Amino acid sequence: MPTILNLNEDQIAALLDWPSLIAVLESALIEYSVRPACSPVRQILSLPAQDAFFGVMAAVCRDVLGAKLVTVYPGNAAHHLPTHMGTIQLFRATTGEPIANLDARLITEMRTAAVSAIATRLLAKPDAQILAILGSGVQAKAHLKALRLVRNFTQVYIWSRTPAHALRFAEETGAVPASAENAVRNADIVVTATHAPEPVLSGGWLKSDVHVNAIGAVGASRRELDASVFENASVIVESREAAAKEAGDVLLAGASIYAELGELLAGTKPAPQNHRTVYKALGIGIEDIATARLIYMRSAGVTAAP
Repeated sequence: MPTILNLNEDQIAALLDWPSLIAVLESALIEYSVRPACSPVRQILSLPAQDAFFGVMAAVCRDVLGAKLVTVYPGNAAHHLPTHMGTIQLFRATTGEPIANLDARLITEMRTAAVSAIATRLLAKPDAQILAILGSGVQAKAHLKALRLVRNFTQVYIWSRTPAHALRFAEETGAVPASAENAVRNADIVVTATHAPEPVLSGGWLKSDVHVNAIGAVGASRRELDASVFENASVIVESREAAAKEAGDVLLAGASIYAELGELLAGTKPAPQNHRTVYKALGIGIEDIATARLIYMRSAGVTAAP
């Protein structure tokens, strides 16, 4: 049996950068939508007493296969603990040999925001300058970093259900705190990254050509966006199959899906033009396994092709 590589978050951080991650995820999304890749919808074990869940996300990515075991505990924020924690286990695809065990927290943080950056590059106006973020936690900060790689912002607005958190985010990043409505009113790009089970964003507040990255709500009964956000909008997802089971924002609005991100990247579907776009993020296993593969290869001194 081979020696199993174990990497903690600090070691992963030293091996992961945004540009390489974005390139690898673009290839993984194409692989998922076009080839197709083996990446089934995650299996969920609900924990109602904690308003939490445990998920298993498996995939094959080229020469590796693996699974992310992830816990999502929104209440952890009150205890100064991460809301998302987990581990990724990698195996050699040809033999099934276990080869690596990686902490999943930073991988989840960065790959989520990196996929939003891909969606934003494809869908937002090229001259977009105003960003609004609803939510002030880990994903809010990661999205600000990632989206700045694909658009040049002259102003960033921040809103949080906890005003003190919005003020702290503003002090750390230079963003301007505002009410949710005022934050998004003139925004070219909006990110919703909360744990809210009910809408925090109304379509009546938005410009007609805004691009929305909807990150936070996972589950058929949860949503951050009200139905009016989807009026005259093109909806983009990572996986139609996953959205049909988990995208409460889309399902409760009765919205139709225009394309998967991988289809837009591969050119099998044209990017929608000149109206509102909504990218509904859920996260799929191949994103985690492709990211873990990149880290594993870099740890071995091998340059990973996108």
